[in-house]
Amino acid sequence: MDALQTNPSSMDFEFSPSKEYLTRLKRLEDVLNLKKPDRVPAAPFVAGFFPTRQKGISNKDAMQYMDRTFGAWKEAIIEHDWDLGISPGNVLSSRLLEILGVKQFKWPGNDLPDDMHFQWVEGEYMMQDEYDEALTDPNGYAVKKVWPRISSTLAPISALAQAPPPPLLFLSASPVIPMFLGEMLSTPPVIEMLKKAQELIEAYTLVKQQTIDYVKDMMQAGYPIPICSLSVTAFDWVSDMFRGMKGSMLDMYRVPDKLLALIDMFTPFTTETKPMVPFDAGIKGVFIPMHRGAAGFMNDEQFKKFYWPSFRTLIDNIIAAGLTPIPFFEGDYNPRLEYLQELPAKKIIGHFDTIDRKKAKEMLGDRMAFWGNVPASLLCLGTPQQVKDDVKELIDIFGGRGLIIDCATGIPDEAKPENVRALTEAVNEYGVF
Repeated sequence: MDALQTNPSSMDFEFSPSKEYLTRLKRLEDVLNLKKPDRVPAAPFVAGFFPTRQKGISNKDAMQYMDRTFGAWKEAIIEHDWDLGISPGNVLSSRLLEILGVKQFKWPGNDLPDDMHFQWVEGEYMMQDEYDEALTDPNGYAVKKVWPRISSTLAPISALAQAPPPPLLFLSASPVIPMFLGEMLSTPPVIEMLKKAQELIEAYTLVKQQTIDYVKDMMQAGYPIPICSLSVTAFDWVSDMFRGMKGSMLDMYRVPDKLLALIDMFTPFTTETKPMVPFDAGIKGVFIPMHRGAAGFMNDEQFKKFYWPSFRTLIDNIIAAGLTPIPFFEGDYNPRLEYLQELPAKKIIGHFDTIDRKKAKEMLGDRMAFWGNVPASLLCLGTPQQVKDDVKELIDIFGGRGLIIDCATGIPDEAKPENVRALTEAVNEYGVF
């Protein structure tokens, strides 16, 4: 649990919150506590490539040069006067992906055109007949089987692991260990991997510092950062990362006990995430992308058996750590609202995609804050007045309580700038109390 905690003592710069910072922070606290704030906040949960596109920066360059991305984000946040800064992690560093030879992503400038969005490559990176191996020896299985499937750079480690050395205690002698390590590390594939490791260290150090600088700049400009870390429900971890959607869905019928055993094994680790910046950014939000739990992926009985228990444990553990879960309920969560009623009250900010707003207000209005859910299609294809009307509807339904205005999926890359401006203008027009 402690790994989730941001550490104020590691803060390496002096920060005196401005009046604007404290005002925005108070709005967020009022939302979490389902109180009516001075004004309904407006903030993009995800902004991705929208700000960089407005600056003429290609998606390829946005992923390759994170300083340009952070610069565009800062300008967009200040221009639109959003209540929260865009959280790091919206856009990945393609340099890190490239160095590792990552196979689970495609990105612009690599396998995709320069202005396309990066894409997850769905696949079975763990086979159904490998459950026992994964459960019995998870570390060995990861190195031997999973790493070479997801990263070309890490493949030599797998080759080394296939022929394990004698016990390390036997090799722990000055005349022996230089020859053993020298022989093991001097093969061409391992030499190339070590070169890549040095490149990774340098690239990661740069991106980390750019991220820290961005967060500091936003805080000093008066904009809190809402997310301090990320976690994933255990079922989604198994389905997204290892078995793929098809594999995990079949597993619910063919090997349900083994699937549940792997979910149980992963559940404790889902809350052991590290903060994205090594200092206290003032907000304790933990982003939880929700995937297979939406309607259409599994029926109610399957949700109750395979998905809900690990998600409920994750939520409880995050709250117990003094943090705020911010699950992103992607897809249709109308059939799951009765489950969400069981979650602790005034402890969660749920970002909603496809949901019956009135039903959500009726069932969750006294329990969970609502972040969303102006349709993406409206920001891309609608008019400014249509956007304003939709924002007004949201404010009217929730009475301004426990509400943050945003697009259903964050600001789309293709959103019309005038419609994005209209979203914030509507908040200032209809959401001031």
